[in-house]
Order: sequence, then structure tokens, then C-alpha cells
Amino acid sequence: MAEYINPFADRTHYREHAEWIGEHLNKFFDQDSMSVFHEIPTLDLHLDVYFIKPKNAQFNILLTSGMSTLKMEVDEQAGNPAELEFAELMMIIPKEIEFEQVYSGKNKNDWIISILKQSAKFPHFYDTWIGIGHTLQAEMDMSPYSSQTEFVGALILPSVTFDKDFTEIHRNGTKINIYNVFPLYKDELEFKIENGYNKLLDLLIKANGKEVLNLNRKSLISKKSFWNKLIGN
Repeated sequence: MAEYINPFADRTHYREHAEWIGEHLNKFFDQDSMSVFHEIPTLDLHLDVYFIKPKNAQFNILLTSGMSTLKMEVDEQAGNPAELEFAELMMIIPKEIEFEQVYSGKNKNDWIISILKQSAKFPHFYDTWIGIGHTLQAEMDMSPYSSQTEFVGALILPSVTFDKDFTEIHRNGTKINIYNVFPLYKDELEFKIENGYNKLLDLLIKANGKEVLNLNRKSLISKKSFWNKLIGN
């Protein structure tokens, strides 16, 4: 059997970031409201996911810890690359969504965690970066993340639930951004690719879209917008 070689072995690892994230979360949440889905074994980039159940909120939170272990290759045209090199991803989910104690990728709601893990590792495997307004696909053929959902991709958004005190970690001259992941249907992803982030964001605002994951929401691409697109309006 050929020996597996970690593709990130020769990269600089900022392992202290995981400790910073834990300390950051402790400022906002009680220890007994947080648990962690550990990634075992780790064959490439070790990426854990916090499961946070705030006592006085109507939602729970999934948040990655490990994406910022590596620096992203930010495009120089992005403005200030140093402000965008490190990031973690979160998803705000309804209280009723529960998970098994151990993440295997095969349990009922594991696909939700998988979206975060897949998205967080994507920029490192492809020597690129992700930030606000970027989209990702589950598969090249735009098939869904799982047989249990019709979501085929995700949009990276700023949080409207939390302010910068939570979504930005500043430590020792380093900034770690925390972005929100908003799952997309196929027609939404296609619309964004063709029309851009701002147009899709307009549809989300008009639909009064919520940051909390809605497993039963309707597509933002209505029949009206489809026909308007055909006639050029």
C-alpha cells in the first residue's frame, strides 16, 4: 500500500489559531453549551466543528476550527490581502436539528456539517481563497451535497445576527474572519454565476431571507424572475 503524503505538510501551520478560537468562543458562550465534532483520523488538514447551543437564543451554531490553520492564497486585487488570509465558517441552524455524538458523515444531518467541512478545506486544496460573495459547489456536476437535500452549493455571506465583535478575531496582529455559509439550490447557484453576487443578494433581501438555515425554504429564483431574465428585464 502506498504511503499517504499530507499535501499540506510543507505549509506553515498556524496551530495557535485553534486555541484563539476556543478562547474567543468562551467570551460569548458557556462551556456547557458547547461541544466539538473532532476530525479523527486527520489525513490532511485537521478541521473540527463546534456545536454551540446558546441558552437564550432561538438557534444553534456550527462553527469550524481549523480552516485558519493555513493561510489562504488571496488575490492581490482583493484590496487588503492580509485582512482576508484567515477565515472560519459558521452556519446558524434551527434548535430542532440534532446530531449523533460522533460525526461520521453518514448520519441523518451530517450533510450539514459536511457543507462546512468541505467548504473550509476547498481554498487550501485549490490554492485559492474564499470570502464574502464567493460561491462553492458540492460537486462539479452540481449534484446535491446529500440525498437528503436539494442544496448543491453555498454562498459566503457576512453575518447579520452577530456583529464584528464576534465575527472578527484579532490577536497578535492577525485577523481571523468568521463568515456565514448560506446553502443554495441549483437555480440560485446558476443565477449567481450568471448575474453576480449583488443580484442574488437583492433577491435574498426582497425575500426577507433569514440567516438561520431553513430546510424547507423556497428557491429565491421565482417564475417571474425567470421570465424577466428571458425578456431582458
